[in-house]
Amino acid sequence: MSGRFEKRGHVGVILVDNPPVNAISLGVRLSILDGLKQAAADADVKAVVIACAGRTFMAGADIAEFKTGPKEPFLPEVVAELDRFGKPLVAAIHGTAFGGGLEIALGCNYRVATRDAKVGLPEVKLGILPGAGGTQRLPRLIGVEKALPVILSGDPILAPKAAELGIIDRIVEGDLLEEAIAFASEKAASGASHPRVSEKTIDRAALPETYFEDMRKQVAKEKRNLFAPQRIVDAVEAAATLPFADGMARERQLFLACAANPQARALQHVFFAERQVAKIPNLPEGVTPRPVRSVAVIGAGTMGGGIAMNFANVGIPVTLLEVSQEGLERGLGVIRRNYERSAARGKLTAAQVEERMGLLRPTLSYDDLKDADLIIEAVFETLEVKKQVFTQLDRVAKPGAILASNTSYLSIDTIASYTSRPQDVLGMHFFSPANVMKLLEIVRGEKTAPDVLATALAVARTIRKVGVVAGNCHGFIGNRMLQGYGREAGLLVLEGASPQQVDKVLYDFGMPMGVLQMGDLAGLDIGYRSRKDQSPDAYEPKAVRIADRLVEMGRCGQKTNGGYYDYEPGDRTPRPSAVTQQVIDEVRAEYGITPREISDQEIIERCFLAMVNIGCEVLREGIAYRASDIDIVYLYGYGFPAYRGGPMFWAENEIGLANALEKIRGYAETVSARWWKPSPLLEQLVADGKGFASLG
Repeated sequence: MSGRFEKRGHVGVILVDNPPVNAISLGVRLSILDGLKQAAADADVKAVVIACAGRTFMAGADIAEFKTGPKEPFLPEVVAELDRFGKPLVAAIHGTAFGGGLEIALGCNYRVATRDAKVGLPEVKLGILPGAGGTQRLPRLIGVEKALPVILSGDPILAPKAAELGIIDRIVEGDLLEEAIAFASEKAASGASHPRVSEKTIDRAALPETYFEDMRKQVAKEKRNLFAPQRIVDAVEAAATLPFADGMARERQLFLACAANPQARALQHVFFAERQVAKIPNLPEGVTPRPVRSVAVIGAGTMGGGIAMNFANVGIPVTLLEVSQEGLERGLGVIRRNYERSAARGKLTAAQVEERMGLLRPTLSYDDLKDADLIIEAVFETLEVKKQVFTQLDRVAKPGAILASNTSYLSIDTIASYTSRPQDVLGMHFFSPANVMKLLEIVRGEKTAPDVLATALAVARTIRKVGVVAGNCHGFIGNRMLQGYGREAGLLVLEGASPQQVDKVLYDFGMPMGVLQMGDLAGLDIGYRSRKDQSPDAYEPKAVRIADRLVEMGRCGQKTNGGYYDYEPGDRTPRPSAVTQQVIDEVRAEYGITPREISDQEIIERCFLAMVNIGCEVLREGIAYRASDIDIVYLYGYGFPAYRGGPMFWAENEIGLANALEKIRGYAETVSARWWKPSPLLEQLVADGKGFASLG
């Protein structure tokens, strides 16, 4: 058992106690049924409160059962018993009532909650839908047009908003359990009937005639290629058109369809991978992060400004350094406009905009960085510029200050060597736009101190990023693998594909945009400059020849209104470019290449298997600790579709490692023996019949 039943006067209390988050395990389900049985048998009990010990209400399903499968009684049966119970039932919610936790609360007649409680149905994020009546009861309780967006988003809702929607009956200010007992006593004494959510009716005629059809179109656009959201629309339509019992049967059918779909397995892999990523195998236990009360950011451009916003958003003051007053004012202007756009969308108040802007302290002097606990540089991606910056930082930064580089490619050990304190240096690689993208790639140098690494991980959590630790090599995890992705895209264009074909295939696969369009967005000149710091044999010259020619013509991407594509001023829509096509034709002639027809399948295989092969080397060399860490980097830094689980998960589960190896060997023969040399790690895994999980 994971709970107990007790009496408080005429009110029975079923107290669930399953630390740490009261997950709805078999024991919890049994304790709820046992409590209902005791309460039903005791004539002195007039009402029942379901409450939870510890820091939260039931926060959702027992994750362990994701892998083993649940045992009877299943959650829908428990919620059905709550629904049938003959005395008023009150759910007393604190902390979080997510997924099955909210479904249990919806099985009760009433719900009370503390002001800081949150409720939600996050199942869609795991590739499934609420399977214990959530899609049938929530629309009956608050109406279809309020309920469907809640279920489709899966996002948590704070108690005051939940009360406004009609999910919560009362916000409790005092002792939750005492207030819930008083509320239950009041309802029991009222003599009124106690509404069962399942018995509420939905007026289908009150909905627009094409409501569900319109929602399917909206979902297809906003949740592209996703399976579960369309099934959620189907389930809520069943709530609006079928009797409750038939709607529950339909929900069950749709739940099983989602659970059997490969997307559910991929999204659940992501769920576990994100929780695993903060476990650093060789970080000493008990290491204490250094305090970070003030931050400095060097560079007020797009990246530096976005980094500064992350800290201002959580109340940490930021000194923002630029080389010119004009650069400072331009950067601060961009930050203000970003905040004002958020205010216009209702995300911030005008007062919050001013509060955050007030945390930014502009300066032109390195001496003003002397008190910062953490200094992050976001300047040009060349070692010459980094050397100038870190030499200055070594002079002005206080002892114990952490010096971080936002470099995308360059060696953290080389950058650390420009200081007398390499133990305090590491990489903190943000992704653009830095105030939006969820990933922070934390690069551990050879001499980075354990407490410096621990601090970077703590900072990531503070600014609401997912921090992934990478070892030091050119490009670290993400950009090192991206080289294979970009290389093959460049070669495919040379061999006969158009930029539009390559990008459309990658977009249809699930990427937010194709790799060539992404280059235009980031700026083709960034890669061009980065290659100046590389040995010519570190990359394939043919693959970047078109991009280099475009940069040398002044076509750097969106910012110059031309790169692989043409752009109208102020419009980011890529348009096929006659200029680019001429460059492609000239480079093909330069290399003596006759263009051929290239299949969409070849584009997918070459772009993604090149990436995966390098990912295997990243693992073999210990640059990444786990294959799932690589997946998280690609999901949150590069927009790899979560429903495919990440590139390593995709290779293992959609392609199969043996099949992937066979294809890689084939491309070694037909494309390049050098760039398609199979990773020894991949060869070993296939020979042993093992998967990435075997690597620990």
